[in-house]
Parts: sequence; structure tokens; C-alpha cells
Amino acid sequence: MVSTEQTPVREARGSSDLRRDVGLIGLMWASVGSIIGSGWLYGAEKAVVAAGPAAIISWVIGAVAIVLLALVHAELGGMFPVAGGTARYPHYAFGGLAGLSFGWFSWLQAATVAPIEVEAMIGYAGHWSWAQGLQHKDQTLTPSGLLTAVVLMAVFVAVNFFGVRALAHTNSAATWWKIAVPLGAIFVIAVGNFHPANFHSEGFAPFGAKGVLSAISESGIIFALLGFEQAIQLAGESRNPRRDLPRATLGSVAIGAVIYVALQVVFIAALPHSAFAKGWAHLDYPGISGPWAGLATVVGLGWLAVILYADAVISPGGTGLIYTTATSRVSYGLAKNGYAPKLLTRTDRRGVPWFGLIVSFVTGVVCFLPFPSWQELVGFITSASVLMYAGAPLAYGVFAQRLPGHERPYRLPAGRVVAPLSFVVANLIIYWSGWDTLWRLGVAVVLGYLLLGGYAWWANATHQPDAPRMDFRAAQWLPVYLLGMGVISAQGSFGGTGNIGLWWDILVVAAFSLVIYYWARATAPRPEEIERSIEEVVVTDAPAH
Repeated sequence: MVSTEQTPVREARGSSDLRRDVGLIGLMWASVGSIIGSGWLYGAEKAVVAAGPAAIISWVIGAVAIVLLALVHAELGGMFPVAGGTARYPHYAFGGLAGLSFGWFSWLQAATVAPIEVEAMIGYAGHWSWAQGLQHKDQTLTPSGLLTAVVLMAVFVAVNFFGVRALAHTNSAATWWKIAVPLGAIFVIAVGNFHPANFHSEGFAPFGAKGVLSAISESGIIFALLGFEQAIQLAGESRNPRRDLPRATLGSVAIGAVIYVALQVVFIAALPHSAFAKGWAHLDYPGISGPWAGLATVVGLGWLAVILYADAVISPGGTGLIYTTATSRVSYGLAKNGYAPKLLTRTDRRGVPWFGLIVSFVTGVVCFLPFPSWQELVGFITSASVLMYAGAPLAYGVFAQRLPGHERPYRLPAGRVVAPLSFVVANLIIYWSGWDTLWRLGVAVVLGYLLLGGYAWWANATHQPDAPRMDFRAAQWLPVYLLGMGVISAQGSFGGTGNIGLWWDILVVAAFSLVIYYWARATAPRPEEIERSIEEVVVTDAPAH
């Protein structure tokens, strides 16, 4: 059996050293700080417009879905505490082709969150007169807005160059604030502004089940709840990853879910009836472009609005900061697995993968061009995120069957049921994102195959020592999975032709997901081949002596 005992010092040697400086609180706050970002500023308003008061149900469904995925990640994070873990589990389980694919999904997700947070910061800043020229009326960036966005991205990168210890302290301080402000807003606004009639006066679920389900992906609910994986991405810099990773992962989800559900309840209850008298789809009140700050002003809490406008810079800023970190760690993991140039594993004297940070900056700037508005970015990133997460249940199923004796600091209860269920849930979230988002994601997937696949082909053609083994047999299900989800979406009722009606489409996605899950598990490599993939990473990530 492969030994995965961890050192308290470093993950890798030589010029690619990562320093193990992060404890439990640092890991948990990295995840919580990612969860409580721009999603809390916009999520409640956009969800209620999409689903009415039934948006509460959307948040509960979203929270359950994220909990299922987090449970799977908690066990995998404890088993394999390596940097950029979400990009590496499918590599261990299925070899090169699947590992390359899910590694790209992981990087794509991480690299596009920081631009989303910058968009949120600029959007809320429009409250101040000096910032009103940064966005057009359709929320796209003006030339001055684009310049501002580039500067903010540069700040995220600059802070990261101070090292993971400084980052952890900075993020920890910001996260305490990010938790305190929404909790304070919930309490202060609810006192004296809680109107139970708001939940039924214009209909509890005016847009039916389709509104409830579409709100999960399209209005930013899943995006808001994402971020628990940040602790896993920093596993290579954790002092005690086997103990701390499961606790940080599950703890952060619990904190985020409770806060977001409470925010939605209070947002609905506190609105004056005039704001939604024409129907929830036409919700409007002064200052709605900054939903929570505007609401505070409407109910006579101007002092709270001042705090919320300030938080609109701090909360998204903190999340953008930690996702910039995650992007460099995922690219580090991709390079370790042989899918990207080794330059991405180079670290400076503080243990910072500096080239990965530069790539993160460039990618973030590019994201402002094709997807300039917050809503478009959210729809895109939600699908990319869940594609990334879908790899974990598949890998879990393989490890449970092929490596039952491997050390597991945290063992998922009823894992053989939870894993396929979480894969079904992940694919439903992808499907609910809608065809208009998924075809764009398909273009990004093809781009990834051209970039990473091209590098992997070159590495094999030139016999590079770390060239990945492209195991096509173990990934034979992958093209069927990706194309199948696209076909179902194109024929479905969420932006597709509608040939597959509501409820039938859910059944089709669930059945298709289970076929892919058990097909992938059946064609996975033999135990000794999986152990060899793990052993290669253990050797590559071995500490210096």
C-alpha cells in the first residue's frame, strides 16, 4: 500500500517548495471567506426575482447539494492532502485523459471567480458619484471601469506575493468582518421590518417548480455557496491536513448555508409591499442596484447602508483574493501531474508559485472582455464549478472499490450511496444552468483540450520524464458524458428546445448520471495502477532533506 504520510514542513522540494504554514482556522476561514463573497450582496435579490418567496426552497436545495459534494471532498481531502487537490483526484482514479479534463475544469472555475468579485465591487461602488462612470446601464464595463478592474486584479496578485502565512492572516481578519456584517444586517433589518404577509401576498411560488430550480443555478445560489474547496486547494500548505481538511470543509459549508438561508428569509420579509406589488419579476425600489444597502436605506437604516456599501468592497475583495491564491495552486497541481509546463511549479523564497499568479492575473483580465457583466460570469462559472466538483464523486467511487484499505482520516457514512447521489445532483445543477450557458462552457472545454491536451501530446512526443499517461480506456465514458449532458441540455426545458419536458428531464439526467457513474467505476484502472499514480505524486511532492 502506498504511504501518504505528510511532513509538517513542505510539500515539494527544490525550487517548487510550498510551505506548510496554515492551521485549522486558516483553512476554514479560506473556505468561509470564499463562500461569503459577492453572493451575499446579490444572491437574495436575484433569487427572489427568479422564484418569488419560494427562493428559500432554492437555497435549501442548493445547500443540500453542496453538503453532498462537500462530504465527498472531505474524505478525499483527508486521503490525499496535496496542493490543488480537486485537479488531482480524477488523475489518480482514471489516469491522464480524465485527469487533464477535470484539472482544466478546476482551473477554469478558480481563475474566473476573482473577476466576478471585481465586477461585484465595481457594481456596488456605483453608489458613490466618483464611481458612476465605471459601468454602462447594462452593467458592462466602461473603459475606465475596465482599467479599475485590472488594477483590482493586480492588487489581489500583489497581496498573494507576500506568502501564504500573510495571506492567511489577511484573509482571517477579512473573514471575521465578512461574517459579522451579514449577521448584523440580518438582525438589525429583521427587528421592526419583518412582514410575514410578504411570503404569500403575491404568491409563494409564482413561477412554479421551474422558477425554483432555475434559481439554483441561474440566480447565483450555487455560486454563492461555492468555496468550500479552498481548504482542499491549500492542502499542500496545511500543518495537519489529515485532521484539519475534513473539519474545515464541512464546517465552512455549515456556516455559509445557515447565513445564506437566513439572509433570504429576512430580505423577503423586510421589503415594503410597494417594491413587489407588480409581481416578484418586477421587484424594484430605490437603490436596488446594491440590493441590501438599498433595502437598508428604504427601511430607514441609512447608517447600516453606509456599512454595507463598505462591505461591498471588503467581502468580494476577500473572496477574489483567496481565489487568486487557489488559481495558482490548481495550476501548480496541473503542472505536477504533467499537464502544464513545470514553470508553474516554480516558487519564490516565500513558497509562492509566482508564475501561476501571473497567469491568474492575465486570465482574470481576459475574463472581463467576453463576460463583462456579473450575471453572465455567474452563470458561466457555476457550470464550470460543478463540472469540477463532478469529478470527485467519480473518483470516490473508484477509490472505495479499488482501494478500500487506503487510510481515510474521515470516512463518509453511506458513501456508496452518497457518492452516486452527489454526482446526480452535480449534473442536475449543470443542467439547470441552461443551454445558453452550457454551449459557452463547451467552447471553453474545447479550448482546454487544445491547451493542456496539446502540451500533454508534446510532452509524450518528446519523451519528457513527467509526461502524463493518457489512459483512454479508463476515460472511455468521458466524451459520452460531456456530449450527453450537452444533448440533454439542448433538448431540455431550461433554454433548450423543450422536447424533454420538466420532471422528465430530471429523470433523464438522473438516469444518465448513474449510467456514467457505474460505467466510469467499472472501467477504472486496476488497484496497482492507481497506486502507481499516487506513488508518482508522493515522490514528486516529497519534502526536501
